[in-house]
Amino acid sequence: MDRFSWSSGLLEIDETLVIQQRGVRLYDGDDKAKLDLGIALLSTHRLIWRDVKNHECCIAMPLSQIVFFEEQAAGIGKSAKIVIHLHPVPANKEPGPYQHSKYSFIKLSFKEHGQIEFHRRLTEEMTQKRWEKTTVSQPIPTGTGPQAGRTRAVGIVGIERKIEERRKETDKNISEAFEDLSKLMVKAKEMVELSRSIANKIKDKQGDITEDETIRFKSYLLSMGIANPVTRETHGSGTHYHLQLAKQLGDMLQAPLEERGGMMALTEVYCLVNRARGMELLSPEDLLNACKVFESLKLPLRLRVFDSGVMVVQLQSHSEEEMIASALDNVTDKGSLTAEEFAKLLGLSVLLSKERLLLAEKMGHLCRDDSVEGLRFFPNLF
Repeated sequence: MDRFSWSSGLLEIDETLVIQQRGVRLYDGDDKAKLDLGIALLSTHRLIWRDVKNHECCIAMPLSQIVFFEEQAAGIGKSAKIVIHLHPVPANKEPGPYQHSKYSFIKLSFKEHGQIEFHRRLTEEMTQKRWEKTTVSQPIPTGTGPQAGRTRAVGIVGIERKIEERRKETDKNISEAFEDLSKLMVKAKEMVELSRSIANKIKDKQGDITEDETIRFKSYLLSMGIANPVTRETHGSGTHYHLQLAKQLGDMLQAPLEERGGMMALTEVYCLVNRARGMELLSPEDLLNACKVFESLKLPLRLRVFDSGVMVVQLQSHSEEEMIASALDNVTDKGSLTAEEFAKLLGLSVLLSKERLLLAEKMGHLCRDDSVEGLRFFPNLF
């Protein structure tokens, strides 16, 4: 405790407050200090402690006095602590609450928790040693009269200047980030144009490339995104926007639907479309409105709503009779199936598999057994 000096508690001009924590008691080694509970403040230069009741009672110690520190876990009836080991007392030290101490360490006892974050921030400051990188001004003295008021104003000006510098640095970083993002988007559009060119060449040389290679490469092209997504900025708002969006969806979704058996849940479509659109994200409402006009535009896609309320996008050529027949055949072969088991057989989502089974049940081909083990479907023998 003899490393602490009396302080005004004001920050120096080049000093920045890092963290503060209430409910901290000081220990001189293993003994409780003759001070009450207070607030511990960590700055870039000092460790400061201020009495919570008497704000005039404030002490500080330079971070350069610290050798190392460690955490001390809480116990039964004991608070968590940070033990700080110190260098010997410097010869030119200012007066403080203790003139001599038999200990070479102090403890910070955290009565209101917060020791983990305080320890982390103290570790950062001791690693960076920012007090060595800046020219430290003289501490602001305390006093009375007009001189004291004028000195306090200097401290406030220094803090305001520091805040303004941080704001300018933040603005600069944000501007640079968006500049890099714009460059990335330009490159992304060039790559998508290249992918379209390659896709057209694949069509021209269909016989020279195997079917597996074609499917795999098309999936890579799809993951690269849409070159010119329909947006409200380019196509306005309202009906015209939804019509143009529906046409683009018709071109984009046909291949994925064919790969997935002709049907996809609307939520799955939403994820796939937004992944391809990159930064021009689509709202759920706009996607739904665009899907509703598939039929009026005579596109090969349809929006379908099952009795349960589940919405799907399916190919116009997708046959309901084929779905029912597939469900009936699989259930008959296995004797009985749950939605999860049916999903594994067909490689579909559990949601769509369940809807197919429910549709077959509705048409009278299947019946159900709803028990504690779950919903299981059987062939309808009646």
